[in-house]
Amino acid sequence: MDSFPAYFPLAGRKVVIAGSGEPAEAKARLFEGSPAEVVRLRAPEAFSPAAYEGAILVFVGDADETFVQAAVAAARAAGALLNVVDRPALCDFNTPAIIDRGQVVAAVGTGGSAPVMATLLRNAIETQVPEGIGRVAALLARFQDEVRAALPVLHERRAFLRAAVRGPAAEAALAGDMARAEALLREALARGEARAGGVKLLAADGPVDLLSLRAVRALGTADVAVIDPDADPEVVKLARRDVERLAPDEADAAHLTILAREGRQVVWLHARPVAPALLGSLAEAGVAVEVLPVARAEG
Repeated sequence: MDSFPAYFPLAGRKVVIAGSGEPAEAKARLFEGSPAEVVRLRAPEAFSPAAYEGAILVFVGDADETFVQAAVAAARAAGALLNVVDRPALCDFNTPAIIDRGQVVAAVGTGGSAPVMATLLRNAIETQVPEGIGRVAALLARFQDEVRAALPVLHERRAFLRAAVRGPAAEAALAGDMARAEALLREALARGEARAGGVKLLAADGPVDLLSLRAVRALGTADVAVIDPDADPEVVKLARRDVERLAPDEADAAHLTILAREGRQVVWLHARPVAPALLGSLAEAGVAVEVLPVARAEG
């Protein structure tokens, strides 16, 4: 990872855009509809460090090189985080290609090296992100405290939220009916259905591009990952960074049965077959075991 993506909360924060013409206007359009206070600067006010004080982000864009250098010097004197249009060497951060869905924001960056590529990737991803997904995120944010109070155990809370984002409450939010979405989510939380755990087996000897979509989703939502030392590192990367990780010798039938009965989803990334005796013991204990499909190679 050559650069680290980070999200800055904008509510009540100040963003400064110094300059004129298309470079500055393009940056201003990024913040249309945002809760940030957007301050536009032109000469001579752009040359004063005081104009940048308190800004969370500063953008400088102008065709006049003299203006750019003076504005950059003033912003640096104020200690601001700075982005200078088309001048990567002067930037503290780069502006990614952005998919804006309100509370859901996706970004594709290339470290400023290939913005056209970032735009093409954004366009491809954007078609997969529903317009109303930000309302689903807003719904879950509104219920954070209630969900945490009702489900204090982390893996139970995650299981509930995984079901919620695919359930009727999310569908109502996507359709714009937030009152119904809130009612449905509150009903689901009150029901508190038991969430069944299980063990999923995934052949993880690679290559990663042969994984099925179902396998990728399982890796992204697993509570526990059992990782064979010979598993393809690119496959392992698809698991959440905060997933609980076990070595195969730590994952005996008794341990896996306890995890499943607690409602946890376990994905076993194996580079060699899992012992039949272990699978038999899990079946005897009533633990659901699923073999995750891997896409077939062509040809």
